[in-house]
Amino acid sequence: MKTFAELELLEPLQRALAEEKYETPTPIQAQTIPAALDGRDILGCAQTGTGKTAAFALPILDHLGDPNRKAPPNRPFVLVLAPTRELAIQIGESFATYGRHLRLRQVLVYGGVSQLHQVRALSRGAHVLVATPGRLLDLMNQGYITLDMLEIFVLDEADRMLDMGFLPDLRRIISKLPKNRQSLFFSATMPPKIMDLSRSLLHNPVSVNVTPETTSVERIEQRVLFVERSGKRDLLRQILSADDVDRALVFTKTKRGANLLSEQLLKSGFKSAAIHGNKSQGARQRALEAFRRKTVQVLVATDVAARGIDIDGITHVVNYDLPIEPESYVHRIGRTGRAGAEGIALSFCSASERNELRAIERFIGQRVPPAADQPQPTAPEPEKSSSGGRRDASFRRPAASRPAAATRPATEAAEGEGQSKPRRRRRKPRARARQTS
Repeated sequence: MKTFAELELLEPLQRALAEEKYETPTPIQAQTIPAALDGRDILGCAQTGTGKTAAFALPILDHLGDPNRKAPPNRPFVLVLAPTRELAIQIGESFATYGRHLRLRQVLVYGGVSQLHQVRALSRGAHVLVATPGRLLDLMNQGYITLDMLEIFVLDEADRMLDMGFLPDLRRIISKLPKNRQSLFFSATMPPKIMDLSRSLLHNPVSVNVTPETTSVERIEQRVLFVERSGKRDLLRQILSADDVDRALVFTKTKRGANLLSEQLLKSGFKSAAIHGNKSQGARQRALEAFRRKTVQVLVATDVAARGIDIDGITHVVNYDLPIEPESYVHRIGRTGRAGAEGIALSFCSASERNELRAIERFIGQRVPPAADQPQPTAPEPEKSSSGGRRDASFRRPAASRPAAATRPATEAAEGEGQSKPRRRRRKPRARARQTS
């Protein structure tokens, strides 16, 4: 495998890579960069954390930096489309890092904030535009962005775009692209709709696939912990108290659940923050930065953070709630074990989540083994249904934690001791009286 120094990149890019101590390309970088430098379309399939941002950013910067042209107002040369604000921001940071010695201008366009500063930046000219679909279409409709001079188009995390319902927006954007362009298409999975979209976008592409067929991440230790719903919080506290938990990302199913769990962890003495779609952009960035700096140990998130959160050193991912879509499981656990590091992914499974667990195991093509040394949370009694039965009947508390016979009601403690018959004889007259009334 070639080193970065051997790749035919401009000297300012080589200098930036040396400053970042980049030596050997990852597999997707080694396969993508030479083909992209030759102007070929790319169809890339790779899990998150494999280095694909550099795989497309470096050849784009090389293309723009020679010659170093002036960017016209509102007419970018490159468009990179990302599904979330967080991913767009990180892509922008990567372009800034690798292109620090080039005189190129980039603009970020995403929702959740005022468009005023974005419109002003576009009017000054942008070589590279990194955008989310909704805000991009909005500004195009207002006449602030025209794509007639576009030379390179990148669609990142395409499957996530479809999961978020962006397919109609994507088709409208693609219809505005000039026919004579280079396109780079990346997705962690390749379901039929993604393949159809790639065929409409790419011309004779070079296929780059560094994703194992199981779609699971081999370096991540995966375990499932069977627990009643009412015992999840105590179990999480025990896990987070372990010495090997340096930085943990905890996923919940709902925004309200993320807020509530983060507040409960704070009360228990854990430095915690929540991130989800209802948080303002500023609040989300502050939470991410605190998590990156380790002033926050636990980040509680909904699936908005399952993609695009590129933070090294996340030792544990905890699925407090199992995701409904099995694909989300892969993206969630991919937040740990990044850049060749090992990681641990723990999933809590209550009786009502058994179907979700089976769907995940079918999707990844393997069984998620149960934790051998699962802590036993001191949870309250399971909720009872209207008929008096246990809802989580398959998750009974250990016998040692059940009430002793001396503390049970008299009717339960007296069974088999000759006291139940007199009770039934005393109840019979009352039953007859009710029937004749």
